[in-house]
Amino acid sequence: MRRSLPRDLSRQAFAHPLPTRPTVPTALACAAAACAALSALSAQSAHAQEAPKDTSASLPAITVTAPAERQGRASISGLGDAPAWQAPVQASTFSREALQNAQVTRLADLTKLDASTTDSYNAVGYWDSLSIRGFTLSNAYNWRREGLPINAETRIALDNKSAVELFKGTSGMQAGVSSPGGLVNLLVKRPEGRVRSALFSVQDSGAILGAVDLSERFGSPQAPQAFGLRINAAAERLATSIDQTRGRRQLLAVAGDWTVSPDTKIEAEFERSTHSQPSAPGFSLLGDRLPSAKAIDPGINLNRQPWTQPVVFRGDTATLRWTQALTAGWRSTVTYGEQRLKTDDRAAFPYGCGTGGSNGDFTRFCGDGTFDIYDYRSNGERRTTRSLLAQVDGQLDTAGVRHALSFSVLRNLHATRVGNYAFNLTPASGNITGNFAPVDPAPELNSAAATRREQATEFSARDSLTLSEATRAWVGLRHTRLHRGLTPTDGSTGARLNDNVTTPWVALGHTIAPQTQAYISWGEGVELVSVPFFFGYANQGAPLPLSKSRQTDIGVKGQGNWSGWNLQWGVNAFRITRPQEADVNGDYVIDGSARHQGIEASWQGRQGAWGLFGSAMVLDATRRGSTQAGVNGQSPINVPDSVLKASGSYAFTAPVAVVAQLDVIHEGRRWVDAANTVRLPSWTRADLSLRHTQNVATGQAVTWRLGVRNLFDVQAWREASTSGGHTYLFPLMARTVTVSAQLDF
Repeated sequence: MRRSLPRDLSRQAFAHPLPTRPTVPTALACAAAACAALSALSAQSAHAQEAPKDTSASLPAITVTAPAERQGRASISGLGDAPAWQAPVQASTFSREALQNAQVTRLADLTKLDASTTDSYNAVGYWDSLSIRGFTLSNAYNWRREGLPINAETRIALDNKSAVELFKGTSGMQAGVSSPGGLVNLLVKRPEGRVRSALFSVQDSGAILGAVDLSERFGSPQAPQAFGLRINAAAERLATSIDQTRGRRQLLAVAGDWTVSPDTKIEAEFERSTHSQPSAPGFSLLGDRLPSAKAIDPGINLNRQPWTQPVVFRGDTATLRWTQALTAGWRSTVTYGEQRLKTDDRAAFPYGCGTGGSNGDFTRFCGDGTFDIYDYRSNGERRTTRSLLAQVDGQLDTAGVRHALSFSVLRNLHATRVGNYAFNLTPASGNITGNFAPVDPAPELNSAAATRREQATEFSARDSLTLSEATRAWVGLRHTRLHRGLTPTDGSTGARLNDNVTTPWVALGHTIAPQTQAYISWGEGVELVSVPFFFGYANQGAPLPLSKSRQTDIGVKGQGNWSGWNLQWGVNAFRITRPQEADVNGDYVIDGSARHQGIEASWQGRQGAWGLFGSAMVLDATRRGSTQAGVNGQSPINVPDSVLKASGSYAFTAPVAVVAQLDVIHEGRRWVDAANTVRLPSWTRADLSLRHTQNVATGQAVTWRLGVRNLFDVQAWREASTSGGHTYLFPLMARTVTVSAQLDF
């Protein structure tokens, strides 16, 4: 029986609690000094504006316009700034304000905002993993920051993010290599005039957060707004309702820009973050039985050994961008990005029912609730990503057709450097009650890993054609040259891949009513999958042939006013077919495909004091074309058959001006095992938030927020995801109350 985890799957680590001690808010101390610097710059700016100046040489005044909280489009789609109803794709953008109002504190919380987005192994203290349209996003390939590829095998802070974008569907036009669910893009806060904001929040679990957001523009008498500077800092003591999960995190981020001339702008930003927290593993099936979520305390932490340590994420990320206006409405943009990550990944890992032998079941716990405990340690993992993107955009007319063109070249380098790690069976077992004695550690670093180095060059061309007043077409093509090398740390033979792939995308849209468009789109995406490392396969670590996924999307989108409501809405049907890898008679190969098809609907509207937002998805996901008996027609694990996310807000004016927001999250049934014999019941959760803005002085206000997650303290299994072939059940978090105050001054 294969018991060693593959290197890329075994990394769902869980850590030992940190000793309780006061958090040192280093980031906030740095921000205090920065605040003084900004004040001096502000004074300089004010003085410069009082001085006589040559207005002919001055730059245009900068007007700050707050973006909509939620939009049905995203810049990562690459389709320009057209209204949401004209985009032939499904995408969403959530502003910082929308995230705050919905109590989104980590990327995993995005699952409450979009029906197509669900959990895919989201443990306390570990990195965030999302599934879109039933496909788990690759943390190595499906995440972007400022449009550039990043590695999301870390904990990403949201304090300095202005918005989060979700792109749904096969992303061959937007990314050279990615899984077919979609993309997540993070937008960084940039200088936008004077901003002075401080936030303090406390949680009934013991979590405490302090953060500041500072921005200013300044310059010379000739160009008083030429320079911008923005600083974000945060320090937090982490705690949840799960036992022994206290930790700490810090963030310091700086963004600046220089408007060299009306045609030239240079932007730079940098962030440094740390996150150290014990994790809490999931529960599991008890033999063939699904345990009742109401009979298990969701606060139990199965990772409770005196020798375990916290999982620690450290990250430095930066971008530098040069935007240049060219002739005749053309524009060039060159962006360089670099990300350096370091991870210490440690755990007392509950895994399977082997009872110390070699013939156990490693997909679930024992029927009596016991499980084996493994000592997992992987220190000093390093991941580096470097990207250079050069892009030219513009418009031209040919034979009465208007073209919006975009050409780009992306060069991306990624390296993952790891050493030998420990994944060793300890001499005793644990139990889901949490009442088990400490076991002896097994820290020997006797498991080999594999370092990875990858280079990709992508050439992309897109054209948006206005064929007539009512009809538009889109055409895109991306060609990727990929080089990948995998080198085992035990000195064995590595694996190499050199390949080229081209992914097209086309769409057609027609306006069928005022501000209402029907569209159809088709596209391909490509995915790179390697044979799990040290899982017993003869070709472990070797890349499988590049796999192309294909998607067709048909929908109708619109916006307008109806009975006093300002509405945006959309309905679409999609089908995605993806080659599926599997263990077939001891060989890891491509075996048939997975077909995910469904219907999505989204809406948002405002009328007076009311605000309504929502989305829904019905999904049918099945295996097809497999050579294995009993596989075709089965549904994948942890894919709900239906999802509904709805949010309603109302602004009360009396007796106190308070905005109340209720978020309802419903997820349907999903299978727990590959044989489709055990199913998780559907569940529904409600979150409530209240916010009140109090004016304390001219130009100063305090926004008070009260948030309650899981208002009715529902007990249910939230997800049933897998790690290393083992199925883990994660319960809904117990009811949690958060109070915060945000001072804008």
